[in-house]
Amino acid sequence: MTILVTGGGGFLGKCIVEKLVAQGEAVRTFSRAHYDFLDTLGVEQHRGDLADSAAVEKACGDIALVYHVAAKPGIGIRWGEYYRANTLGTENVVAACHKCNVERLVYTSSPSVTFDGSPQSGVDESVPYPTHWLAHYPHSKALAEQLVLENNGKQGLATCSLRPHLIWGPGDHHLIPRLLDRARSGRLMQVGDGTNLVDSIFITNAADAHLQAAAALTSPTSAPAGKAYFLSQDEPVNCWDWINAILAQNDLPPIKKSISLANAKRVGIVCEAIWKTLRLRSEPPMTRFLASQLALDHWFDLSAAKNDFGYAPAVSMEEGMRLLAESSEAQK
Repeated sequence: MTILVTGGGGFLGKCIVEKLVAQGEAVRTFSRAHYDFLDTLGVEQHRGDLADSAAVEKACGDIALVYHVAAKPGIGIRWGEYYRANTLGTENVVAACHKCNVERLVYTSSPSVTFDGSPQSGVDESVPYPTHWLAHYPHSKALAEQLVLENNGKQGLATCSLRPHLIWGPGDHHLIPRLLDRARSGRLMQVGDGTNLVDSIFITNAADAHLQAAAALTSPTSAPAGKAYFLSQDEPVNCWDWINAILAQNDLPPIKKSISLANAKRVGIVCEAIWKTLRLRSEPPMTRFLASQLALDHWFDLSAAKNDFGYAPAVSMEEGMRLLAESSEAQK
């Protein structure tokens, strides 16, 4: 059986691929670029755009299991870019699964699909999708997640959706590097009163959860089928203490500047208006979504993932931070 991983060259996709290869699985990836490290793993690479239905269908040929990891993240304000990559791209993946008789589809979603600007303190999967959206990324991902779950059982396809929160660890080229860049340029400041708790997930724990969910997803009536799951370390931490610990690992001082959530939202409104008016393609330095994410609680009840496919983070926060520190030291 050959397994397809979309976004196999990305942070999470690569880790999933590595674990599958270590298990002796034949792996194919679908990405917009070619990656030499995937060649060294013996992975079959397909290049293409998720919005190209023909390319997606070709990649799904003779595949029994798809991990759909690829997505466009960020806080940009151009809806079309997020819709094309995240929503339309997922529509094409689902359609290709049907045409190619794929048996199982594990979709990588985000906890932000349930975020409406209110604190999330120990919420579980019963929390509904918002009626209004603060950003295009979670909106586009929510539409895609609903499509994936609605297609469970159609033409024999079994589906589930995983919502890992703030994936981090050695090899991250997105979350931590952007954090460090802001700190080094003096643009990093605390938003809110500094008491908010956040969940996160170490990279190998996130990858393990995907393999565990796929193993339990044996049919459209199995425990995970048609369901979404929050994933994290199951160890909520103070957001700003954690950020300062990461800064310290990189010989950077702790955050000194702060701004209230209300003022950060006002800045976000102004930035969003400027970026929209000038049709800027870059991401604004602040948005209402980002301000709320930085200032409010975001931690989750993982009972469903534990019960339905045995999720348990093998790497603790303490161990993950040690591994991250070793990686940072090696790069100095």
